[in-house]
Amino acid sequence: MKKNIRITTLPNKIRIITENQPSADSISLGVWVGVGSRYETKDQSGISHFLEHMAFKGTTTRSALQIAKEIEDVGGIINAYTGQDMTAYYARILKKQLTVGLNIISDIVQHAVMDEKELNTEKGVIIQELNMYKDQPKHVAWVNFDETAYPNQPLGRDIGGDPKVIQNMTPKIMLNYMHTHYTTDKIIISAVGDLDHDTFVKKCEKLFTDLSTKPGIIPLPAYYVGGYKYVKKKNEQVNLMLGFEGEKYTSSNLWASKLLATILGGGMTSRLFQEIREKLGLVYTIHAASSCESDTGMFYIYAGTGEKELKTLMPRLCDELKKTTYSISDEELKKAKTQIKAALLMRAEEISEHADNNASEFLHYGKIRAKESLIKEIETTTKKQIITYAQKLFVSKPTVSALGPINNMMPYDEIVSRLKE
Repeated sequence: MKKNIRITTLPNKIRIITENQPSADSISLGVWVGVGSRYETKDQSGISHFLEHMAFKGTTTRSALQIAKEIEDVGGIINAYTGQDMTAYYARILKKQLTVGLNIISDIVQHAVMDEKELNTEKGVIIQELNMYKDQPKHVAWVNFDETAYPNQPLGRDIGGDPKVIQNMTPKIMLNYMHTHYTTDKIIISAVGDLDHDTFVKKCEKLFTDLSTKPGIIPLPAYYVGGYKYVKKKNEQVNLMLGFEGEKYTSSNLWASKLLATILGGGMTSRLFQEIREKLGLVYTIHAASSCESDTGMFYIYAGTGEKELKTLMPRLCDELKKTTYSISDEELKKAKTQIKAALLMRAEEISEHADNNASEFLHYGKIRAKESLIKEIETTTKKQIITYAQKLFVSKPTVSALGPINNMMPYDEIVSRLKE
């Protein structure tokens, strides 16, 4: 961990992380709550995302307009996002306006009122958003993919939620969820910029006093199932996803997984892009990635292709995956390591990214890992480790999602057999 990063745990268990950057004219700060869509029951589907929207719609002391006006009057920016295991509320402000930003963030996290009129208006906004995504084949294919990989559990449901559930939300339901899940042991306050840690901690200690100190709720473990979902639609293109259960955050195979994904589909010189797009012209786009959760992960390939090309694409895709189980070149490995290290270092240049990364690291690992140690882990990952990982990965049960004109789609059992040949 960097010497300019300091961490304090308040008596109420809220953790505060600051990273001092004296040359910065602005400060990025926010509250990261270790709660997201994974914590929802089926009849709460979408409440974490809805709650993030509603937090800006008024508190006991500020209207929605006042929240926006206060932050914009000092030239600041305020926003939020919802993930599967995290919800973040953050602001970017000039350093002399730190108190303004912190006051507003603390207010919306603790004192949101969930005004019924505002709630009903926002229901329409969110349902329109969900309907918009239904018109995007790639998004639908992705939702089908998640539901197939993790059926009948929060990890397999759309973060945006179920329109029927959203329509039935009430202020009481929203506030109860917030008070139950936004507990002090789930809260991290992160700030990066030209600021004094001890002074910032004192401000936080005075402001964050209205959160429950009861232990936060732990989500149910993920259970990967896999399988397939093929949906025939009269689209011009087939949206295709092929994946396997991947690695959790703390897995010893984490970098082997990420390097394998980069070698296969991490850019225009990757195997899949060169072989399947450039040489064969079977797809418009194709890429691979490895995503992580606290107890599971996904290794997946996405491709957009035509109806005619689909027949050739699937066998060739399977064959390209199998090639990595016995052959990876020194050049491929070097390039993949360079790509991942560069992305890691470039992300670290922006203070908003620093604040988000510091909070995320602490939520996922209980510490902030030094970039030097991460780079060392990347550098010391060998071809043998990646090949061994690929050998196990590609014979495990796959998840396949296909949406569009799928008459030429390879049957699921044939995909499984081809990968195991």
